[in-house]
Amino acid sequence: MEAALHHVCLEAVHFHEVGAVDAIVDVVGALLGLHALHVDAVMASPVNVGSGRVRTAHGWLPVPAPATLELLKGCPVYAGEVALELATPTGAALLTTLAQHFGPLPPMRVERIGYGAGHHDPAGFPNLLRLILGESTAPATPPVLPAHAPAS
Repeated sequence: MEAALHHVCLEAVHFHEVGAVDAIVDVVGALLGLHALHVDAVMASPVNVGSGRVRTAHGWLPVPAPATLELLKGCPVYAGEVALELATPTGAALLTTLAQHFGPLPPMRVERIGYGAGHHDPAGFPNLLRLILGESTAPATPPVLPAHAPAS
């Protein structure tokens, strides 16, 4: 994807921001956390991508950055009023790889809640990521039984 976005061959791709140690820690930490918590399914709300522009190794880019937008194809997104990058390529890659469903909070019994704060502190806007761990309280779907062949 990165090669296509920059119109270069695959061998010429160099990951600037994504190759940074913090991105690797984010991915490994997220996967270890899901494993340690025995998470069976990941669901996500529509993604607030932010607005404005962001400074990258390639110069100033619109928010969402091209790589982020490419990763979020098919996902529900919206642009918030805050002129800030709220969805990064790393976050988009994690969401699109792990989330099986996007939409409102499903019926559940809440067991744990976690928060992560971004390093930006925009006025009047909490820059937080909230994770809710719970057990579904949705009615179980009855199993579909196979049709029986008529006796001969």
